[in-house]
Amino acid sequence: MKTLLVIGIGAGNPDYITIQAIKALNRSDVVFLMDKGPSKDSLIDLRRELCERYLTERPFRYVEAQNPERERGDVDYQASVQTLNRDKQQVFERLINQELADGETGAFLAWGDPALYDSTLRILQQILASGTASFEYEVIPGVTSVQALTARHKVPLNRIGRSVEITTGRRLAAGQAGSADSLVVMLDAEDSYRHLRNQGLDIYWGAYLGTADEILISGPLDQVADEIRCVRLQARQTHGWIMDTYLLRKPQD
Repeated sequence: MKTLLVIGIGAGNPDYITIQAIKALNRSDVVFLMDKGPSKDSLIDLRRELCERYLTERPFRYVEAQNPERERGDVDYQASVQTLNRDKQQVFERLINQELADGETGAFLAWGDPALYDSTLRILQQILASGTASFEYEVIPGVTSVQALTARHKVPLNRIGRSVEITTGRRLAAGQAGSADSLVVMLDAEDSYRHLRNQGLDIYWGAYLGTADEILISGPLDQVADEIRCVRLQARQTHGWIMDTYLLRKPQD
């Protein structure tokens, strides 16, 4: 039987990787690398660095594949995500069937944690359900961008007895966020926090968390919203991509 390991590698700092993840890496015969294009070479570079630093107990090989891109612009978001995951499923099926021999163990390295805004688990479950490949799989958790964000800003995620919500910029912009005391927003390409100024909120924002390019900004939202937007735009132009998240917090009673 083939075995797959879905390993959370943390939010960007090589030191974020856990001992459990290192042990899992050292069971791997194959490490699958999903190439997202030249602008995101640093994402593959980090994965290679982790393997070269920690995968020391056995020989292994890399297998690279082109990661499909989601259609953007004025398109149906749900439909575009479904198409993306269908295309990724076809790539995963090929990798498992053609690049992994019976009895071997392959590793997918998930940025952050495999259970938070990552499609790998859903795709593997769909492959098993479809019967197009046969394998066992394990999931190794990792340090998320949410944990890295709060650690770098030196703030707790929650207040005592208060609620926490994790949502997306798309839902925030549509007014679909709940009434949680602490609101974590991910995947906000449209700077949706700007619409919440004048509500007395504090924001803790971070980009490229745990990396040498890390940027942190915090303060009253009405005072730092424009700064975040300008810094974010410049960073995206400089690097060709950006991963950022932020925590919005209501004022203390």
